[in-house]
Amino acid sequence: MGAEITGMTARLLILLMMANGTPILLRKLLGDRFGWPVDGGRRFPDGRPWFGPSKTWRGLVCGIGAAAATAPLLGLAWEVGALVGAASLAGDLLSSFLKRRLGIGSSGMALGLDQVPESLLPLLAVRERFGLEWSYIAWFVIVFIVLELALSAVLYRLRIRNRPY
Repeated sequence: MGAEITGMTARLLILLMMANGTPILLRKLLGDRFGWPVDGGRRFPDGRPWFGPSKTWRGLVCGIGAAAATAPLLGLAWEVGALVGAASLAGDLLSSFLKRRLGIGSSGMALGLDQVPESLLPLLAVRERFGLEWSYIAWFVIVFIVLELALSAVLYRLRIRNRPY
């Protein structure tokens, strides 16, 4: 793998970690303070929540903001960071929506469904900008799954996450 691809991979992984990790850290630091659910507690016609209580406006705004603020430190435009963050968190919301439809509770594990949308959607959002090949995207998603599972276990041991994945 060339240095350019390796550098891009590292930068994209860092942006994804900022977008997805910031809400977890804020939940640990702030508890429920400013943690208004995105779905407002409303229910889908099937009687289940749209997303659940762990998907908050605080997490969305701060996750996107963290990715946008980190991007210039990585040599990328803040807009790229905001786009990657927004697409990743949109993927996270999609996962939560689908998990609720499948009867999986908030923060419940669904291997693949938890990781693929939040890593695939950002790559699709920046695919043309960075000339990402489909094989690279597939490889990146697999790497993201492995890294997220490993990092989740570490965060659980550090008592930052409530559940290990």
